[in-house]
Amino acid sequence: MKRFAARTLATGFAYPEGPRWHDGALWFSDQHAGVVHKLSPAGAHLDSFVVEGGPSGLGWMQDGCLLVVSMDGRKVLRRSAGRLEVHADLSALHRAQSNDMVVLPSGRAYVGNIGFDFDHGEAPAATMLLLVEADGTVRNVADGLSCPNGMVVTPDGKVLIVAESLASRLTAFDIAADGGLCNRRVFADLPGHVPDGICLDAEGQVWCASPFTRSAVRVRRSGDITARVDVDAGVFACMLGGADGLDLFLCCSSSHARHETVHLMTGRIDVARVDVARAGWP
Repeated sequence: MKRFAARTLATGFAYPEGPRWHDGALWFSDQHAGVVHKLSPAGAHLDSFVVEGGPSGLGWMQDGCLLVVSMDGRKVLRRSAGRLEVHADLSALHRAQSNDMVVLPSGRAYVGNIGFDFDHGEAPAATMLLLVEADGTVRNVADGLSCPNGMVVTPDGKVLIVAESLASRLTAFDIAADGGLCNRRVFADLPGHVPDGICLDAEGQVWCASPFTRSAVRVRRSGDITARVDVDAGVFACMLGGADGLDLFLCCSSSHARHETVHLMTGRIDVARVDVARAGWP
């Protein structure tokens, strides 16, 4: 197994999540602080904006508008010219917090959700993945998922892989022409891990954040772990980016409890230099 070392790029956040590399910059959601940030490759602050209900998944439409999930609002918001408007209301289908999202060049977006009231100790429950079309229409495309979290789509646009956090596995679906999901199968079982945010590389392997092992791990379809980055905090999401796609950005925090993170502000962005570049979406 290869091991890569990480260094800290930026500090002073509550709970960074949902990192995305876009147009030469790193974007991410500081979920518990309710703010989306944009950083330069060197970690300098470039932009930020508040999202009511707490931000999670991010992605861009063809026209350059940014989509962002409002977790407590159970909505997908669209940011254009610095203003946020409702793009899609998910509340009729998501009974608990909406969460991560992957957006395709067509403007289609797949959105996961927690599935139960995590903050107040409700028992875990199976839930769904939603498809949000470019015009904002919403439909359920997969049921029976155990906390569907980070998602990636392969470069050919034909396969979606989702981290089922509470099932310790990555699950794959074929994407139909109408955006529906079919042929559900296990991409990789990950015993001992709670996979969170994920990204895909050019060899078809998936980097997974593994919060409770304080690492990010690179996984092939068999479930074998081929590389690892260890840090001294929980890793809750990861994203390949940089000018050549070889910088693995890690969203780290000492805690995932909302009241602790906003008090401690130990959230940070780390980065490791890896040897296989980014591929697919996000």
